Amino acid sequence: MVRENMSGAAGRSPLSAAEFAAIGDGHIAYVKPILSDELNALFPQAPELEPGLELFALLGADGSPIVVADTREALIASAREHELVTVSVH
Repeated sequence: MVRENMSGAAGRSPLSAAEFAAIGDGHIAYVKPILSDELNALFPQAPELEPGLELFALLGADGSPIVVADTREALIASAREHELVTVSVH
């Protein structure tokens, strides 16, 4: 999408939050390292775990939680099974 910027010159403007979230929807998933302390914020139905455990969350392009695993490799395998391309979030 090309829009005119403040100086009148044509150029790309930043994407809105909704436009950014829609990029890759259903095709791209984000791998995000998390601690067990953060688990219930992303996955409210998950059981309470010991604090401080390192986990990995798979999030949709819009940030919606998909699955959590204890290894990155398990998460990547799950994403592949669902034909999702994964990218890392740091």
